[in-house]
Amino acid sequence: MSIKRIEVGPRMSQAVVHGSVVYLAGQVAKGDSVAAQTQAVLADIDALLAQAGTDKTKILTATIYLSDMSTFGEMNAVWDKWVSPGNTPARATVEAALATPEYKVEIVVTAAI
Repeated sequence: MSIKRIEVGPRMSQAVVHGSVVYLAGQVAKGDSVAAQTQAVLADIDALLAQAGTDKTKILTATIYLSDMSTFGEMNAVWDKWVSPGNTPARATVEAALATPEYKVEIVVTAAI
């Protein structure tokens, strides 16, 4: 079975397709708020999924990392407008220290093709 890598860098690929599954790296974005960062991250996820030949209706799992769990509602307000009704993935949300203090949210998804 072949492996396709998308947006390959020296440390990691932004997405890897194996068989009928695409695995995305954790997506982060700059922005002044959790809402702004979440919107940017979800747009990046849409773009990566499109490059892999799929879309958000096929997301199987999502793991969301928040630097501060008190922003859970703010992130969810953006997520709820974006996620495909009737196609919601299995999801976990956890609080974690992210790569740098400027990042407030990181999202990892796995999707079917």
